[in-house]
Amino acid sequence: MTAIDFVLPAELEAREPAELRGSGRDDVRLLVTRRSDDAVMHAHFRELPRFLNPGDLLVLNTTATLPAALSAVREDGAIIALHVSTSLPGGLALVEPRGESSSTLMLPGDGKATLLAPYRDSSRLWLARIDVPDLRAYLARYGRPIHYSYIERPYPIDAYQTVFAAEPGSAEMPSAGRAFTRSMLVCLRRSGVRLAKLVLHAGVASLERHERPHEEYFEVPLRTAEEVRRTKERGGRVIAVGTTVVRALESSLDDDRNVIASRGWTDLVITPERGVFAVDGLLTGLHEPRATHLAMLEAIAGREHVQRGYEAALAEKYLWHEFGDLHLIV
Repeated sequence: MTAIDFVLPAELEAREPAELRGSGRDDVRLLVTRRSDDAVMHAHFRELPRFLNPGDLLVLNTTATLPAALSAVREDGAIIALHVSTSLPGGLALVEPRGESSSTLMLPGDGKATLLAPYRDSSRLWLARIDVPDLRAYLARYGRPIHYSYIERPYPIDAYQTVFAAEPGSAEMPSAGRAFTRSMLVCLRRSGVRLAKLVLHAGVASLERHERPHEEYFEVPLRTAEEVRRTKERGGRVIAVGTTVVRALESSLDDDRNVIASRGWTDLVITPERGVFAVDGLLTGLHEPRATHLAMLEAIAGREHVQRGYEAALAEKYLWHEFGDLHLIV
């Protein structure tokens, strides 16, 4: 299917973290769209608790972002950026060379990357062997956060972490959770909203380039699976914080479409034709035109609902991308 298309004006691209534009990382706007009557409401992220009910469950992705961008030297001496998307067993990784590349790339500190083969049907990702003793430690020393041309200047890795990040493994930040503060999490608990955690390590944003998503590692703990089940039994809503959470939960269904504890690699593509069974709502960022993520939103709320919300976001000049505003579908 073709995802929703629109023109995204350059002035609606968030070019710096919210705390540099306003009073804190939670100083972002919140577009709220209600599925029951297609209502569109404009709010501030700090008002999130008033759109949730006691007994609702928020599911968070506790992955932490790695400094996954490296400077690499081609065989002809030219310097390019190399993005490490996903770490694989045996010293292998999925990588994205940013620009023309050669089969062997020299990395800082006597490291080396050998491009072995293009990955599946991707025009950008390669299976590579990275010759360093410990990739995570190596990235911590020599890497920098991945950022794209709309970001005005580099920011430290802390700008790309959520306050609940715990397990390093993502090439790019699951940005739907970035606006949360510890005080917001306390406020939600006090208002009767429950919190649960899982992990999905996100790779480079191939979804934003309209490619099929590649495999990503996930873990759904038993406690989270039980919280989802109890919430549904009690009539509460399961709200995913980010598309990565939807992907993990939908990859953990048994034959009766109940969420169970599981771990592994998922290449699940969520479309309206497949449907969504684990979640009742979604807090997410605003996605680029025709991005595959939009098909997931349509699976949750329907095309007309999503279209109405995006028309309102464009008209009211919401900000896009990882440092931008948020959209709550309930």
